[in-house]
Amino acid sequence: MSIKTICTVLSRALRSSGNHGSPLVAGSANGSRLSSTCGSCGGKGEEETEQSCSSDPERPSGDVHSSCSESAPAEAKTRPKKKVGGSGVGGVRGRSFTSTAAPIDQVSYLWSRYNDMKRLVHELIPPGACKILNASAIYANNEVSLGEVDIYGFDYDYTLALYSNALNTMIYNKAKDFLIEHFKYPVDIRKYDYIPSFATRGLHYDIQKGLLMKIDAFHYIEPGTVYRGLNPVPDEEVLELFGGTFHIPLSMDSGFYGKGPKVKQFMDIFSIPEMTLLAVANDFFITNDIDYDPVHLFKDVSEAIGMVHLKGYMYKWIMQDLDKYILRGEETEAVLHRLVSQKKKLFLITNSPFSFVDKGMKHMVGKDWRDFFDVVIVQADKPHFFTDCIKPFRRLDTNGDLRWEKIKNLEKGQIYKQGNLVDFLRLTGWRGSKVLYFGDHLYSDLADLTLRHGWRTGAIVPELEQETKVVCTDRYALNLTWLQAVTGLLEQLQTHQDLESKRVFQEWQKEREELRIMTKNLFNPQFGSIFRTCHNPTYFSRRLCRFSDIYMASLSCLLNYDPTYTFYPRRTPLQHEAPLWMDQLCTGCRKTPFLEEMSHIR
Repeated sequence: MSIKTICTVLSRALRSSGNHGSPLVAGSANGSRLSSTCGSCGGKGEEETEQSCSSDPERPSGDVHSSCSESAPAEAKTRPKKKVGGSGVGGVRGRSFTSTAAPIDQVSYLWSRYNDMKRLVHELIPPGACKILNASAIYANNEVSLGEVDIYGFDYDYTLALYSNALNTMIYNKAKDFLIEHFKYPVDIRKYDYIPSFATRGLHYDIQKGLLMKIDAFHYIEPGTVYRGLNPVPDEEVLELFGGTFHIPLSMDSGFYGKGPKVKQFMDIFSIPEMTLLAVANDFFITNDIDYDPVHLFKDVSEAIGMVHLKGYMYKWIMQDLDKYILRGEETEAVLHRLVSQKKKLFLITNSPFSFVDKGMKHMVGKDWRDFFDVVIVQADKPHFFTDCIKPFRRLDTNGDLRWEKIKNLEKGQIYKQGNLVDFLRLTGWRGSKVLYFGDHLYSDLADLTLRHGWRTGAIVPELEQETKVVCTDRYALNLTWLQAVTGLLEQLQTHQDLESKRVFQEWQKEREELRIMTKNLFNPQFGSIFRTCHNPTYFSRRLCRFSDIYMASLSCLLNYDPTYTFYPRRTPLQHEAPLWMDQLCTGCRKTPFLEEMSHIR
């Protein structure tokens, strides 16, 4: 179906007033479970990534049918109650109501509009309609021309080297041991195994209240995503705890690097086992009715996690079994080979020690890996490397021992430790947009470079691969579009203020909330997508857009593009521009009166 046809069909339905024909009759409960998304929702969807959605050619059986497939008895205006929420949520509840020759009251009119929209939404999303989103794509927040980039820089952990989930389990278990043996916590905490699917990156933790939560770009908590221990906190209790609001004041979360005085944001992938250990320890004390101070717990867990890194356990595990922990090393080698063959200059700035980086790079690239890089800097102490001008560079000899000479230039083939960006810029002359630096931590790796120095930045977001798979499913596609359609109906028809109409709207609002829960659960039952909180971007997503020019699931995505390729950000609508965009036609917005005439816009 062409875009013009879609617009024409929608416009006729949306512009019609009371001269409807017979209202469409709702189908069975199963048939009304329309979980949907629009192929061109362009950033307006609930719990979605920033890009267009796509769907599988095979629809899940039993999920979607036309809403006018069966007739319903005249008395069937109500719908049975069904349990909503949790990972096994069943779907949106079905509806059926009296069908007559013409609408005889407001309620019939509203339900006829509802069913018109349901039928149209179903027709507008044929199987395989969305084949755009690709987990191997690179997405642009800002226009970037690779042809203008001469120097490529890299972090090491979760940038050049991607790690398996087995590493998180090891970090969690060793930190749990430290908590028990070093900080003398109850030994029964050891009974809690690691839960890999519990936490997601980008969450906030209220240190004084012991609450893990998801916050949007406007500092509002997403309802249903606040956890004390391993259990959700009811929204009513959350409001009471935060003084009658879901808002987190800037004063609580004012630290530039996500470390406010009362609320901390967990931004790197290594923090996922830390969040899980915090939740587990809180859960233990609460379940066993043991009095404790959440502030002490936060401090102890943070130190226990830190000991895993500082004492070198993580480095030792990885070096002992590189095949188990390092993923897709051959892709890293292919990227470096390609860039060097294009005469690009490469450099590495990492916080990891040389012995660890050396072994990992030899595993992925080969014993001559240093030949790829013009400058190699280890134990750089980011983000202070980018902000302080104090620590000078020191050279390491072939045994890894520190030398005492003053560094007057940065030589290829040598290894340097510490240093600072001011000296780096002075010694290399690599400035501005001809430099593109990749890292996984939005604050420690990217923020200062883009805000203070004008480097181009690329964020590595491994979670993007899984989130893209979810967005590409038919279930997500249908959920999202129907959610948008119901929202459009509520917006458009809210002028009906009689009591019966308000009752219909309450049902629609209930269904809208059910759809939100279903859509969220497709990503993570506790916290949903790392990119979306209902209709708003997450706090993480806003920082991703601000601190990275481009973002991708892994460095290997570069192999899919020509070396002179230009990345263009998609022009997503501002709110005052929204009526000109296709997603508004899908949601039933009537702010623009001449939809047929405007159908040529997209």
